Amino acid sequence: MRSYGQYCGLARSLEVVGDRWNLLIVRQLLIGPARYRDLIDGLPGVATNLLADRLRDLESLGVIERKLGSEGNVVEYALTPWGAELRQPIESLIRWSTPLMVRGPEGDAFRPEWLGLAVPALLDTRVKVRPSATVGLDFGDLPLQLRATDSGFEVGPQDGSELDATVRGEPAYILGLAAGALTLSDARAFGVIEIDGDESIVRAVFAA
Repeated sequence: MRSYGQYCGLARSLEVVGDRWNLLIVRQLLIGPARYRDLIDGLPGVATNLLADRLRDLESLGVIERKLGSEGNVVEYALTPWGAELRQPIESLIRWSTPLMVRGPEGDAFRPEWLGLAVPALLDTRVKVRPSATVGLDFGDLPLQLRATDSGFEVGPQDGSELDATVRGEPAYILGLAAGALTLSDARAFGVIEIDGDESIVRAVFAA
């Protein structure tokens, strides 16, 4: 393990998760336990041998663990309780990244499930009064739903629940709404967001 040789919490944390791809592996496992093939698919650009090395290192350090999946015959990777405590610093980094995201994807890869971590992280600190509502997120790929409750926000695949409204637009604009970098009025005026259903619910959920 690389060592900075410093008795500092940040230095020692970076010794564990500071290598390239480590925090993105944790991001994927915060979304849910995953097989090796799922991680390859969810981490565009990672080399298979490098992923195997990173998984081995994170497991030996106690950040992740291997276990049998729900089917009982497939090995999945999952975060340990200590590894799961990385959710808060990762969510803080997502919020910190807002100025870096406003320019859009610029050809970078995108996976719909990444919104499941990003949108709640962005909304949780901005929206003080949360309506009880479920809003569909439709950007032409896997349709998602954003559920708002008093306890927070949750994004996942649409489960057949009744939707109060649906927001249609490119992921970058949905992230802009969640971050407060784009108002709903401007998004509609520019034609980058469409809404089906109760617009007042969308305004309340996104504080827009």
